[in-house]
Amino acid sequence: MINTTEDIKKFIDDKVYKKIFVLCGKKSFVTSGAEIFFKKMFKTKETKLFYKVSEIPTLEELIKIIRDIKTFKPDLILAVGGGAVIDYAKIANVVDVRDDLANLIINYAYPFKKKYTKLAVIPTTAGSGAEVTSNAVIYVNGIKYSFESELLIPDNFFLIPEFLISAPNKIKASAGFDAIAQALESLVSKKSNNQSVEYATKSLRLSVNNYISFLHYPNLKNATEMIIASNLAGKAISISKTTAPHATSYPFTSLFNISHGHAVSLFFESFFRFNFDNLIRSETSFNLKKRFELIFNLLNVKNISDFNSKITLMKRKAKLEDNLNILKININQDAEKIIKGINLLRLGNNPIKISESDIYKIITKK
Repeated sequence: MINTTEDIKKFIDDKVYKKIFVLCGKKSFVTSGAEIFFKKMFKTKETKLFYKVSEIPTLEELIKIIRDIKTFKPDLILAVGGGAVIDYAKIANVVDVRDDLANLIINYAYPFKKKYTKLAVIPTTAGSGAEVTSNAVIYVNGIKYSFESELLIPDNFFLIPEFLISAPNKIKASAGFDAIAQALESLVSKKSNNQSVEYATKSLRLSVNNYISFLHYPNLKNATEMIIASNLAGKAISISKTTAPHATSYPFTSLFNISHGHAVSLFFESFFRFNFDNLIRSETSFNLKKRFELIFNLLNVKNISDFNSKITLMKRKAKLEDNLNILKININQDAEKIIKGINLLRLGNNPIKISESDIYKIITKK
């Protein structure tokens, strides 16, 4: 599952790839060491680099990327970066610029036909698992929407632990929590099945034991464990999709510029408490109580209170602030805007039916 830089070199050296469109984040491309590595390799290829500017994937920047790709006509799109970079590349490879694009996105009605060219991705964060998922996100007018199609799955991906180590702790903390959250949400999602449970379980055994050490004492071993955990969590949610914590996170990113994994963490314990307290209303085809027992076992806790305490401690050690006053979020003033920005598609996967008033109570309780 893990690759070496030699694997990438062999792949890119292939004579099939004469023109390569490289999509990356300027900071991550440099800090990961990818810039130095790729500059040597690209000497024999015609390349075009596109540095993404927006913190979140926006329709406006996506359109620029698609137009640049169509103008350049590459044999290969290479995405090197975090979840936003990879999502941009996945979407740009299957979507055309058209007058009704925004409406098609909003109505989840884009008519996918084919890939434009080959897509290879190299994650520089251990978090989203975007290199293996069949969905990608885009923000239109500050609201998050999803594209979902098997065509979005990249043709190739490379997991290079070395590219993760030097990322800033803020990015590693957010991305790492995202991987943990994805695996936990996958286990309770209505769409969960035996295969997603296997992926999520394997992911959590790695991430829970390596997350904090990867932040404070990063090395090749814990970076390797975290990138595998992230990849497995991506495989899990590609099947099961995510639930309420993810659904509610998006407006906190678009309205308050809270990074994705950090936004997911804000009310994570409260949503899991809600699901556990309402087991009797479970809409899952599996026994939700037993699934929680599996979760408690994986985190080495006895009950939901211990589980929440463990998640809270993990967040504290990772310096993921969840005090809304410190984050300068006036929840009572902005609650309506936040609830309008929630992703209803993801909310539908929650094991317990959850209403807007339930969410209002959860987010205003802090």
